[in-house]
Amino acid sequence: MSHREFNVIVTIQNKSFINDPEGETIYHDLILKNQYKNIKSVRTAKVLKLVINAKNPLEARSSVKKMCEDLRIFNPIVSDCQINILCDNN
Repeated sequence: MSHREFNVIVTIQNKSFINDPEGETIYHDLILKNQYKNIKSVRTAKVLKLVINAKNPLEARSSVKKMCEDLRIFNPIVSDCQINILCDNN
């Protein structure tokens, strides 16, 4: 089976019990001060956009997960890492 190209989004966010000062600042200093009262909270995240060659979406996800763990792209004690395969380009 030949390899295809997959677009992958990796989202790294602090776990819910970890403070998010950047999100709190955005919420208090921008959103509330500008009267967006229907917004209840803000959490920030880091997003990586990757393009990977793999046989299938499962292999693409597995390879990206291994890379994130091996290279310590995120700290699993304080962060959650979500991997989403967007689409293939073929």
